[in-house]
Amino acid sequence: MTSYFIQAFIYLIAAVIAVPLATRFGLGSVLGYLIAGVVIGPIVGLVGDETQAIQHFAEFGVVMMLFLVGLELEPQRLWAMRHRLLGLGGLQVGLTALATMAGCLLFDIPYTIALTIGLILSLSSTAIVLQTFTEKRLNRTEGGQNAFSVLLFQDIAVIPMLAFIPLLALPELVEQAQNAASTAAQHAEELLVMTHLPGWAYGLIITAAIAIVVVGGHYLSRPLFRFVANAGVREIFTATALMLVIGIAILMNLVGLSPALGTFLAGVVLANSEFRHELEANIEPLKGLLLGLFFITVGAGIKFDLLFSHFVVIMGATLAIMLLKAVVLYLLAVIFRIRGSNRWLFTLSLAQAGEFGFVLLSFTEQRHVLPTEMAQVLSLVVTLSMFLTPGLFILFDKVIMPRFEQQTNPQREADVIDEHGTVIIAGSGRFGQIVNRLLVANGVKTVVLDHQASQIDNLRQINTPAYFGDATRPGLLHTAGIEEATMLVVAIDNQESSVELVKYVKHAYPHVKVLARAFDRGHGYRLRQAGVDLAVSETYHSALEVGASAMKALGFHPYLVEQQKKVYKKVEASHSDGLYQAWLSEAQGKERVDNNYIKLFIELEQRLKEEMAFESADSTHEFDRGARMEAKENRRNMG
Repeated sequence: MTSYFIQAFIYLIAAVIAVPLATRFGLGSVLGYLIAGVVIGPIVGLVGDETQAIQHFAEFGVVMMLFLVGLELEPQRLWAMRHRLLGLGGLQVGLTALATMAGCLLFDIPYTIALTIGLILSLSSTAIVLQTFTEKRLNRTEGGQNAFSVLLFQDIAVIPMLAFIPLLALPELVEQAQNAASTAAQHAEELLVMTHLPGWAYGLIITAAIAIVVVGGHYLSRPLFRFVANAGVREIFTATALMLVIGIAILMNLVGLSPALGTFLAGVVLANSEFRHELEANIEPLKGLLLGLFFITVGAGIKFDLLFSHFVVIMGATLAIMLLKAVVLYLLAVIFRIRGSNRWLFTLSLAQAGEFGFVLLSFTEQRHVLPTEMAQVLSLVVTLSMFLTPGLFILFDKVIMPRFEQQTNPQREADVIDEHGTVIIAGSGRFGQIVNRLLVANGVKTVVLDHQASQIDNLRQINTPAYFGDATRPGLLHTAGIEEATMLVVAIDNQESSVELVKYVKHAYPHVKVLARAFDRGHGYRLRQAGVDLAVSETYHSALEVGASAMKALGFHPYLVEQQKKVYKKVEASHSDGLYQAWLSEAQGKERVDNNYIKLFIELEQRLKEEMAFESADSTHEFDRGARMEAKENRRNMG
């Protein structure tokens, strides 16, 4: 028992140290897990032969991940992506397999082995790609959606591959295996039993298994989850969710289907369930932990002795397959009109081999399709390609994406401003637009500036005069007529730039009143320190209105709600200067809070409660009078 605890501790401490460091340096959590595995495995030797067994267990994290992905996909949405699923995914698997097979044939590799290698290496890493997409918030991009379609097709394609690959078995390997009396693995035995059945019987069994998942998930899961939820014991709900995922995985294994595909299908069926969010909350931590363990085992499973003995062959094969897959993916992106940075995201994210490659390699070795030594070499190729994938994402983030952003917003010269106005508005986003519309509607002449060319073009399409340029540049402010202007409204979305702009204008043009949008209380204090005449929090008034609406919805009388809003504004205004002075004197203009500031804020909250309680009691007569007047008005309308 102690040895198991020691191994668990080693894996956990490696993850705890490596992943935060990798994330801090912008490498991503996946690369952190892989590095942790390399350190505790081949380098230090803290883990050994148990890695492969743990990897089979950790692969269940992929199953859980696809279940959660299915929960996010309603059946209608899945049907809507059928063209990308079949067209883009099918062509990727087919073309990559054929191209890899052709490359293998050039090296006089038998066609059966070449085709098997092509099928195995055509798959990409669902675990790495989806995990990275989630971390970098790329799921909703065009490139991310198309990549997900390909990954989903690949997971489905594993099923016919498992059925087809045994037909490619080499006679000499079969004979050797028979002479050695070797036994097949459990998974292969299950498939062997299935292949002894007639084709129609096998089809019926598969159809029945899928029907059980779909019909059971739709009709039986809701009463089950409702029964468990009524017990009010959270851990039992977690156990039920795990029971569901594990049960489906077992069923899919028994009929020779992919457990990941089965759980994904179950997730789609439950996507409209009222228990969906609870299922996600319970399974998400387990999924993340198992995926992390899987990546560690991938790193720990690298056999450096085999790598160094065949270094040129393995590295050449790894780079060749990644380049080949990238070329195929890029061509498909062009054909399917995936444009801009999304084309490169689609290409680079899927250029590696995947975790299902380990499953297929083990299966091909058991079914005498690939020689053992070749399977081990290909396993290293799969591992190294996965290891290099985070680097491709870094390349996309640091090199490719900035170039496309620069092309989207080209460095063009600032517009020639041929008119001046009473008010200059710096920033034409949602905040600046409302200010501008209100002023223009009341006959105030404005000059709107924004450094985003697309935003300026959008405003001009609706006949709103606006000029491209960086309002923080003194030369542009001069061109816009800051000397003659009466007011400057700062509505730009960069806190540092807004503070610097206020500081410059109040120093160079003290006659100009400066009003600014504050992102929060701390930003408002910094704007006041810079000399702004009025700083308004962008969320203050909207949050106050939502709070007032919440009170009305809870049954408070509208008259009382309006009174309490006035009290809130009055108390907030009376304590504003005190809080600012405490921040200014004790935080030295930095965004931190100390004991005195916290004490003053607590006093503000207490004063707010007291004032509202007093106002509520003091306005009882007015409240009753208002209620009587409202009732009288209602009777008059009804009569």
